[in-house]
Amino acid sequence: MRRALVLALALFLAAACGGSKASSDPVQSVPDDNGVRAAVQNASAPAKGEFPSAAGKSLEQLANTIKAGPQLAMASSVFTVGQNRIAFGVIANDGVPVYGQTALYVAPSPDKPAEGPFTAPADVLLTEKRYRSKQAALTSDPFYAVYGAHVPFSKSGRYAVLSATKTSGGALTGATATVDVVAKSADPIPEVGTKAPKVHTDTLASAKGDVTKIDTRQPPSDMHAVDFADVVGKKPVALLFSTPQLCQSRVCGPVTDIALQMKSSYGDRMDFIHQEVYVDNNAQKGLRKPLLEFHLQTEPWLFVVNKQGIITARLEGSIGVRAFENAVKTGL
Repeated sequence: MRRALVLALALFLAAACGGSKASSDPVQSVPDDNGVRAAVQNASAPAKGEFPSAAGKSLEQLANTIKAGPQLAMASSVFTVGQNRIAFGVIANDGVPVYGQTALYVAPSPDKPAEGPFTAPADVLLTEKRYRSKQAALTSDPFYAVYGAHVPFSKSGRYAVLSATKTSGGALTGATATVDVVAKSADPIPEVGTKAPKVHTDTLASAKGDVTKIDTRQPPSDMHAVDFADVVGKKPVALLFSTPQLCQSRVCGPVTDIALQMKSSYGDRMDFIHQEVYVDNNAQKGLRKPLLEFHLQTEPWLFVVNKQGIITARLEGSIGVRAFENAVKTGL
């Protein structure tokens, strides 16, 4: 592994590059406080039979059978006709994340027939301790897991979304949101099955050895050794666009930590590249060129590319350990 000339990075590498495999059970990284770990464990394996069948009911009719309470916090924003991953959190009125078996229902409008339930397993956002950034270690309100449901949309337009979460007492509590779905032809972001754009990414060499210019993570990671343009089409690559310190979505830090953990397991077979988001790490200066070339307007984004240069996975927003690892495997 290439050693940076920055002391902080060198120290980090010494501590974090032990070559251990990713945890077989990411839930074990969740603190065992106030039953949180058990709640996340339960939420990670929702059973479809625990939720009412849509059975011709409208979304509004289903909502009337579910107790209102929490808020639905969307953690992804780009949706196209076809299969989509909807990432989200469920937040109680006191601001605390809610973890329980969860599913989604969708409909073109509340009075239209609903589709679902689409189960939404909780996916842990917390890495093993050795891979956690300073930002993650110091956060006072961590999200331990994010929900993800795979939902098909048959046509473009606005859709109403209803979540249903089973409480510890067995009752269902729900929240609502809306999402906008566009035709694939209207989405400029490179999609799965297409050739990845051959864009140049920032490297330690292009930063003249000053890793802080190209990485807001504390301490910086070692995912800046190679330029994406130099390796795409030659070796599998996991390209992550994120900005741990300046993230608007607040999930860049955990996702970048997860990338580092995945590198420890798969770095001998795949290059892992972290690309910062803003010019000079200043949000007022706009997006860096690689994001513009990928037509990205949000963060974080993960693109996994196989040896042939074909995109095999495209994930936006909050990405848990399981989803990240499954994406990596598609490119090997």
